[in-house]
Amino acid sequence: MTLLCAVLTFLVAAATTEKPAIIVQAADSPVRLDRATILSGGDGPPVVLYAATNLTDDQLEQFTVMAYVFDAKGTLKARQVAPGRRTLDARSTKYSTLVLDGAPIDATDVVVVGVNQAQRADSEVWWRADLQTMAEAKQPKKP
Repeated sequence: MTLLCAVLTFLVAAATTEKPAIIVQAADSPVRLDRATILSGGDGPPVVLYAATNLTDDQLEQFTVMAYVFDAKGTLKARQVAPGRRTLDARSTKYSTLVLDGAPIDATDVVVVGVNQAQRADSEVWWRADLQTMAEAKQPKKP
């Protein structure tokens, strides 16, 4: 069993609350996130567990996931990028996590996640997207 699998098993077993994260995606994104779930236990920061699917016929060398945390009024509280995820084979899906340790997360906060950059194998060119406007659009209207 890999370390990641052991950590995920522990997190799922120790999780006291579970709620979905909102997913945003740029129209031309080479990676799609599915089933993003926020797991919160008694100890430690919340963790987003997600599935990432390569939508292309090319292997991706790496990709990064961005998380935006909004308070109950829809105001951006924090922004956090996950360390680069490595090697996502063509048309394959890989599970991974993002630890939300950049700022305290309240039970009423909304977490929005998406892929903000990716690099194909054997290429120096990066695909990039600014997801903040899309994340903000998912928030309730501010009074």
